[in-house]
Amino acid sequence: MSTCIEVKNLKKYFDTPGGKLHAVDDVSFQIQKGETMGIVGESGCGKSTLGRTIIHLHESTGGQIFLDGEDITELKGKKLAATRERMQFIFQDPYSSLNPRMTVEETITEPLKLSKRYKGKALNDQVLSLMDKAGIERRLRNAYPHELDGGRRQRVGIARALALDPEFIVCDEPVSALDVSIQAQILNLLMDLQEEHELTLMFITHDLSVVKHISQNISVMYLGQMVETSPSKELFTAPLHPYTKVLLSAIPSTDIDKPSQRVMLKGELVSPINPKPGCRFAARCPYACDACREPQKLEEILPGHFVSCCRVREVNQL
Repeated sequence: MSTCIEVKNLKKYFDTPGGKLHAVDDVSFQIQKGETMGIVGESGCGKSTLGRTIIHLHESTGGQIFLDGEDITELKGKKLAATRERMQFIFQDPYSSLNPRMTVEETITEPLKLSKRYKGKALNDQVLSLMDKAGIERRLRNAYPHELDGGRRQRVGIARALALDPEFIVCDEPVSALDVSIQAQILNLLMDLQEEHELTLMFITHDLSVVKHISQNISVMYLGQMVETSPSKELFTAPLHPYTKVLLSAIPSTDIDKPSQRVMLKGELVSPINPKPGCRFAARCPYACDACREPQKLEEILPGHFVSCCRVREVNQL
């Protein structure tokens, strides 16, 4: 299986009155073609910024981004525009991400017109085909966003993302603003479309129960850095990083005989503005030692299982 997206030492910093905010700091990973990489972590850890930087909605501060082996980090102008057609984004809020003055048909038509791929009847047929694929009733083609419920609005966003037949899509918490019953429908739709179009997905979420079912691999972020990356099943059955264990302990248990044992954190959250070298979780980690003040790097502890922790073998008795 070949690699679709590869990120090497990616950085994205923002200037603030207090200094540089390290939103994404030295992040590296790969996503294989046709697979889904889940990116999880609490709010403010840099998940969305990572996704936006990869598809050039933000300009990177450092590092490299590869699409099908091609370095797209410094692309600009027409080359960037052409590459952007191969990478799309599904936003978290399906209401604010749609133009309230445009109908469903106009929203889906816009990228097709800009690409100049279709005209006349072919354009109309393509719009209807995209509506059918996304599960949008044709009778709604002239409806405006405020006339649709959250699930249908997100389906419009999905149809728009599919319009130019991309190979890679960043899904930025696409179901977090929806009712639980609608969430399952949208997740199933994304998985069906992935299989049909051989899509590669990066699925960003803070909901571990959601990412478990849609992702083959999962990366855990903490304050702009990856702390653990592993196959999905392995992450849930045998987490290795202390922060990952804390996240998993917060998932409610449905087993009456084995209630979940919530791990409570102590200590203060480290500021992402001009952070000091070393593990950013150390101030809240019960296993922290002097060595944690040194820079940490992702290390392959088990086959396909990477962890950024100098005490991981000792703590997990590996």
